[in-house]
Amino acid sequence: MKIAGFDIGGANTDIAIVDFDESGNIISIETDFMYLPMWMKKDELKEALDDLIGDNEINAVGVSMTAELVDAYKTKKEGVLDIAQKSVDTFNVPVGFVGLNGIIEMSNVIKDPMKVAAANWIATATLAAKIDPDCILIDTGSTTTDIIPIKHGQEHATGRSDLERLKTGELVYSGTLRTNVAALVEKVPLDGTMIRVASELFAITADVQMVLGNITEYEYSCSTMDGAGKSIKESMRRISRVVCGDLDILKFDEIMAIAEYIYSVQINRISEALLEVSKQNNLSNVVTTGLGMDIIGAKACEKAGLKHTGMDKILKKEDCVVAPAVGTAILMEQYINKA
Repeated sequence: MKIAGFDIGGANTDIAIVDFDESGNIISIETDFMYLPMWMKKDELKEALDDLIGDNEINAVGVSMTAELVDAYKTKKEGVLDIAQKSVDTFNVPVGFVGLNGIIEMSNVIKDPMKVAAANWIATATLAAKIDPDCILIDTGSTTTDIIPIKHGQEHATGRSDLERLKTGELVYSGTLRTNVAALVEKVPLDGTMIRVASELFAITADVQMVLGNITEYEYSCSTMDGAGKSIKESMRRISRVVCGDLDILKFDEIMAIAEYIYSVQINRISEALLEVSKQNNLSNVVTTGLGMDIIGAKACEKAGLKHTGMDKILKKEDCVVAPAVGTAILMEQYINKA
């Protein structure tokens, strides 16, 4: 049985096509993603889902989502219902949605849309529990970082929505690629002092990661702020603008120092939230995953003094980038077999 798991985010739509045997064991996993900025291209979602499936013959589809938050929708409920309906309309096989209590069908999504809003972390927690039944999952994607406590093999998050999880430290709106640098720092080092930054959309964390050699141009999967390319030089130019400079005004070493400082601040912020969740739940082991698994998640663990294990212990490295999609497919398979 082949099941497609989709994780429909605001910027990226991820897919995992998981082939299961009759006993529910995984035979193979195929993963992919598409950059689809839903705030501009929500009407292209059906085409994107179809393109990601390609020629694969599938038996069912599971969907998790976070794209309901994009400002193309007036409310989250509107976003959930639009995304869910487009998903159902795309496929002629059973479609289920990841909610706070597992997979639910479209009829129940219509009754209570908020049950499936931003619930993709439920799917990822299922995978982390396979590695350690008592741990903290830290999943750093392009835009956000989920920090989810797991106890006795079940997610144990205090917050049940994005708003609540922002309060508890279980959600940090800081990611590998799309975080505005000006949202992370008020000042950066230059000429032996700390200089204020310009509050503009000049540079994002993807530029910082490129300059520091933490990601490749391929992994820089989102749009650039100036519409230019994604090379190290172009990323350095964008970072220089954060202090109203350019490559004629700032030296290579100065831009590198700014990038390193921004990176350290991001790690510190995520580490603080990780420690908050750790103390609240008396958990010290961490499972890391996502695009920023090694360059952010693991570094935050080290800063916090917590032991960490990568989800690549059970998945291929590239599959960890779309872990919520993999977990969604697994939850959908379990739901079908229970039905």
